[in-house]
Amino acid sequence: MTLEQLRIFIAVAEKQHVTQAAAELNLTQSATSAAIAALEARYGIKLFDRIGRGIVLTRIGQDFLVEARGVVARAKAAAQVLNDLAGLKRGALTIAASQTVANYWLPSRIQTFRKAHPGIDLHVTIANTEQVAQSVREGSADLGFVEGDIDDALLTIRKLDGDTLVIVVASHHPWAARTRIAAKDLTSTAWILREKGSGTRSMFEAALRKTGVKFSDLHIALELPSNEAVRAAVEAGDCATAISDLVVAQSLAGKSLHKVRFDLPRRSFFVLRHKERYASQAEKALLSSFRI
Repeated sequence: MTLEQLRIFIAVAEKQHVTQAAAELNLTQSATSAAIAALEARYGIKLFDRIGRGIVLTRIGQDFLVEARGVVARAKAAAQVLNDLAGLKRGALTIAASQTVANYWLPSRIQTFRKAHPGIDLHVTIANTEQVAQSVREGSADLGFVEGDIDDALLTIRKLDGDTLVIVVASHHPWAARTRIAAKDLTSTAWILREKGSGTRSMFEAALRKTGVKFSDLHIALELPSNEAVRAAVEAGDCATAISDLVVAQSLAGKSLHKVRFDLPRRSFFVLRHKERYASQAEKALLSSFRI
């Protein structure tokens, strides 16, 4: 068993598709399939069930995925130690970030870091808050940046300055002509919101509880998995949403969206890292450049 076979297995398991995994790894489909077949033949087990044109992990495959991720994470940590011996001239960092952070807070900071440390290879993945925490916990990401609260005994969690949730509607929505709305008005319109598990959604639900309005009383017309999709749908329709002020700043300036006066809390962003994993010099330098 080799680290390359483990990396291939993890990619295929996450994509549940050999061709897509091969493309991500810059390998041929035949080489990717051969690596999986070699593992299965060597140990006399089945890691995947072939169902129609798709594949799914067997129970053995699911258990092995946890161990494979752990081994690859430990190998990566060992490589980081060696890279640190050469200073910050080389190295790699994998960052997982939730959507608002990844699209509106992180890019300029990453660019500044790249200019200062061109030898450090940065890889950024985007997911929702719960998925980011899982990536850091499993070791597939060195650091996580999220906008939702996380309670995990395996992770260190440090607070960052964040953003403010705002309620916005299209310019033709009835609320656009009002100076302010009350809590009781929240149930009088349809809503387009982020999906469950997103930090934005969790923050809005928490804010509602403080107003005495039950989330179940809202008419949720649509749930979408990205900020940009939510913003576009609200601009085109007659629904309201609660979203980061960072996401809608340009739409508000261009008057395609109208901010409704309703007090929602400012929220923090958070940086996550595993308590027991090695913190490389590249990781420390990144956080230092972010003034964290």
